[in-house]
Amino acid sequence: MTTTHELFPYFRFKDTGAAIRFYCEAFGATERFRLTEPSGRIGHAEVQLGPTAVLMLSDEFPEFGITVPASTESLGPSIHLHVDDTDAFAARAVAAGATLVTPPTDQFYGERSCRLVDPFGYVWLVGSSIETLTPDEMQRRYTALFD
Repeated sequence: MTTTHELFPYFRFKDTGAAIRFYCEAFGATERFRLTEPSGRIGHAEVQLGPTAVLMLSDEFPEFGITVPASTESLGPSIHLHVDDTDAFAARAVAAGATLVTPPTDQFYGERSCRLVDPFGYVWLVGSSIETLTPDEMQRRYTALFD
């Protein structure tokens, strides 16, 4: 059996350069590198968020079946970022062009969190710890929501 060492979300875009600029401005990401074809199409790029999180990106490659969905209403899985200050992070992202779907709110599971959609249709869940809870306490609070 092999061991998984890292997980890299890989997003596809019609304009990866615009996505890189957005993530750097909105999320404070740093571009690690990009591989660009002579035509300008980006074959692979990486941005780093914080000390260890890496997001991989590329333009579409329809000739290989790699495309952006026709609708940006739902692009599949969400990415959860754990940050120091949810409110400040959300304000910065919105100022850069993200849409705030759910404002920063204290949650039963010990986080202050919000939900954003970036200009490319990807959903980002952003949270910061406000208290440390056991799974049993989270379950108790979760159950209480339904009473």
